[in-house]
Amino acid sequence: MIVELTDAEIDAARLIAAVTQPSNGGVCVFLGVTRDNADGRPVVKLDYQAYASMARAQLRGIAREAVERWGPLDLALAHRTGEVPIGKASVVIAVGAPHRAEAFAACRYLIDTLKTRVPIWKKEFFHDGAVWVEPVSSQPPAN
Repeated sequence: MIVELTDAEIDAARLIAAVTQPSNGGVCVFLGVTRDNADGRPVVKLDYQAYASMARAQLRGIAREAVERWGPLDLALAHRTGEVPIGKASVVIAVGAPHRAEAFAACRYLIDTLKTRVPIWKKEFFHDGAVWVEPVSSQPPAN
């Protein structure tokens, strides 16, 4: 299991390779990438801040939850902090499982749960200012 919080660019290929095993018939990957717009406004960049020690603990915790629920899994999860330019990944999740259903379910659970439970905050920058973005939901993700 790989769980990382980093200020460096995320190497998605490395994470995918880590979960691509002969025993896995399904590998599901999610890349959260900085888009060039939000609410009809052009975005210049994103900046992520985290309560690092708690964020790492929460990321490890939700990874363990996914393994307990859908295991056996090979899992790699990385979230970036600091400035993330347009087109670059802020989060990469790769899940390998014997069957695709478990890979999809675990991957979806990880991103949805991360967004609601992990203390990582996103700030969107525009040409005329910046705003902190609220989490999508404070409710637990659907199963």
